[in-house]
Amino acid sequence: MPNPFEAVWNTLKTSMDNLDEPKSPLHIIEAGDCWKYLTMMEEYIRYEESGLNTTTDDEVKEMLKDVIKLCESQVKKLSKFMRDEGIPLPDVTSSKPNSEPNEIPLGVKLTDNEITNGIAFKLVTCMQACAKGQADAVRSDIGMIWLSFYSEWVTFGTTLKTLMRKRGWLKVPPYYYPPGSPKQ
Repeated sequence: MPNPFEAVWNTLKTSMDNLDEPKSPLHIIEAGDCWKYLTMMEEYIRYEESGLNTTTDDEVKEMLKDVIKLCESQVKKLSKFMRDEGIPLPDVTSSKPNSEPNEIPLGVKLTDNEITNGIAFKLVTCMQACAKGQADAVRSDIGMIWLSFYSEWVTFGTTLKTLMRKRGWLKVPPYYYPPGSPKQ
């Protein structure tokens, strides 16, 4: 089985070697992947802002601030790329105003468990979108953008999983024991 680090290195080397390739226009799927991902990021930021308005937990607040920074950084980079390529930017929801977490009624207020699991779900969705974008990419420059976004999500996911495991919020499917194996 090939070494995964060697495979990543070969991919990066090939991409870097191809930076001199003639710049063709983005194909429709590349443009659509960009538009869809940017829309998704903007909407996820609104969810994260709602989480900040809801939680009183310092660790959850810190995690939300980190993921907002990550999303805003990706939005900035992708927006610039799209403007340079002539792709229209999506119309998105405006930022949430700040509110006091203790003034939110309990029937409306998300729990910290719900907030972190919502972020985990969004992380998985973002990683899948990045992988699809990278697989659809013909041009090396957009392929590298998707790879960098994916890598950022992998790094953030490690931190999120640590917090969720520490607090008992990590949702784990039932364990599978094949027939005939000793029960654990």
